[in-house]
Amino acid sequence: MTKPAPTPPNTARDGRLSYAVFQLARAHRGHAAAMLRDMNLHPGQELLLMQLFDRDGQTQSELLETVGLDHSTVSKSLRRMQEAGLLTREPAEHDRRVMIVHLTGKGRAMQEPIADMWRSLEEISVRDLTAEQAEAFTATAYTIERSVRDRAQGSR
Repeated sequence: MTKPAPTPPNTARDGRLSYAVFQLARAHRGHAAAMLRDMNLHPGQELLLMQLFDRDGQTQSELLETVGLDHSTVSKSLRRMQEAGLLTREPAEHDRRVMIVHLTGKGRAMQEPIADMWRSLEEISVRDLTAEQAEAFTATAYTIERSVRDRAQGSR
């Protein structure tokens, strides 16, 4: 039997969708974090690795742009990942201030475990949805994300 949706606090009564998104993101991120811990990764590191699986040899700036995390978070993650032997960072020949990021063999070996993790997380997430509901939710989620992102960029 499916549990009813929790009642949001009174303060959030005019923001029910936002409260639901927050609760969803918290639960989803928590479960993903546990799965990543089992692979000795911190949340966000898998996103950097996935970008490098698609195109190895990116600059730190390119990775920063594609994952949407702040500079200090990406820099700290890359340092930890380098210390763990997953990647290397070397100055670019054309500009020694630019750091080029490359996967190591150990980093490349993470591709299948990460793909399996995302597949498992997807199965858990859509377990009680029809294919049509999952597609509609995905489209709606991206619409909301774009709306929030556009608003944030417009207010700067």
